[in-house]
Amino acid sequence: MSEMTADAGVGERLDFRYLKIDDRGPIAIVSLDRPPVNAVDAEMCHEIRALFSRVDELLPEVRVVVLRGEGAHFCAGHDFKEFASLTPQNSPGRQQLVRETFAAVYDCPVPIIAAVQGIAVGTGVALAACCDSIVCAESARLGVPEVGVGVMGGARHMRRLVPEHVMRTLYFTADHASAADLLPYGGIHEVVPDEQLMHAALALAERMATHSRAVLRHAKESLNTIEVMDLKSGYEAEQRVTTRLSAHPDSHEARNAALERRTPEYSHS
Repeated sequence: MSEMTADAGVGERLDFRYLKIDDRGPIAIVSLDRPPVNAVDAEMCHEIRALFSRVDELLPEVRVVVLRGEGAHFCAGHDFKEFASLTPQNSPGRQQLVRETFAAVYDCPVPIIAAVQGIAVGTGVALAACCDSIVCAESARLGVPEVGVGVMGGARHMRRLVPEHVMRTLYFTADHASAADLLPYGGIHEVVPDEQLMHAALALAERMATHSRAVLRHAKESLNTIEVMDLKSGYEAEQRVTTRLSAHPDSHEARNAALERRTPEYSHS
């Protein structure tokens, strides 16, 4: 559907102008929809932040989200009109909103797969990098062109996709790189023909969505927690999640099904 409206409180409605949400139950497709190139502005940031910080309320059955862009491009960065009016006075507030937008995607309690075609640069590559897996079309080109437009940002997100020296080369040149060129570095899961992009992303989502919603949520929390930890601290954190999860019926069911060599039957919680 082109617009999702949800009760957000007494007398309050939540409407999305620049996002399309296709709620399929266990899998939801969220499309960036701000023609012509899905450049993000403040209003779109508010919408992305609202959706991904309220997934449990707006998509109560979802186990996996696929994030894509309408049209030929995933997201061509932040709207240049807002960059043009940037000053030391208004920059902190705007930057906080962008940080919160990226954080909402990264902290979303369920896995997110980015399906990237065409251009994904600056804010676009940051949004993709905040996801848990990235599938790219052959047309996809990724980059961090901030040096070329006189701002900073995106380098740390790009660092999730490529090694430091590759990120720095892209940053200092402000060049784009094809998904095929970046694939060997491991940050992109798969590169497929453009016409197969959504099929590949949904196939991956379906593989994830076969698992317990509760276990997937615990896994997302665990992976986000340990990403910046050292080996021993990270593993200890994972064990604490295991201890908490062990009381959940889906954990019991997964363990019993593995022992009994059968397909598990999970709850919907």
